[in-house]
Amino acid sequence: MSTALITGAAGGIGAAISRTLAAEGHDLLLGWVHGEQAAEALSRELSAEYGVRAAAVHIDLSKPEEIGAAYRSCAALFGEPDILINNGGAEHIGLFQDMTDGELLALMNTDLAGAMLLTKHALPAMISAHRGYIINIASVWGEVGASCEVAYSAAKAGLIGFTKALGKELAPAGVRVNCVSPGFIDTRMNGQLSPDERKELIDTVPASRAGTPEDVAAAVKFLLSGGAEYICGQVLRVDGGWI
Repeated sequence: MSTALITGAAGGIGAAISRTLAAEGHDLLLGWVHGEQAAEALSRELSAEYGVRAAAVHIDLSKPEEIGAAYRSCAALFGEPDILINNGGAEHIGLFQDMTDGELLALMNTDLAGAMLLTKHALPAMISAHRGYIINIASVWGEVGASCEVAYSAAKAGLIGFTKALGKELAPAGVRVNCVSPGFIDTRMNGQLSPDERKELIDTVPASRAGTPEDVAAAVKFLLSGGAEYICGQVLRVDGGWI
């Protein structure tokens, strides 16, 4: 089977994607930056449950100068991955004018530039093999924008544009690039909401519930499947009809 590199693998969505791909028999490189213990525990769990090879690897997307070395460390473990899931990301809630320059650059590196650089390192092997899958995890805010999440929205919009352009560029080489755009998903990142805020938000979702990490993982699974072979450069929104 294939080897998948997943950034942000220890978070809610990343862990759900990791479990879904392990169940499909893929070996896994689980990228982490803050959740080392969670990533290590997940790697042991998936290896034991599904019999796949899994390893936790440190990838700090906010530091562009370290991404090349991080990728080479990944490739040295199980060979170069033929599936790359750019899921790692950071969020900043507050007025744009109040962000420091450092906060702005760190967020843009983590949510956009880091994913682009990691993809750039993964491409030569995929193009040589004439086979590969890149799935970027964006956000509905990258499609419509969100007040008080301006930098995050801009980074995710950039990731969507990156998906569409790179999808066209790589289709002749047999490499498929697509994007999943989640809406309100029940993750730790949204755990800061009060019960009243959560209810008010869910009331605006036509599906009448928050999405789950497994909903996002199911979309990723589809885009990696044979049923999606003619889908390239597209954005699959997973939001319960919200936007």
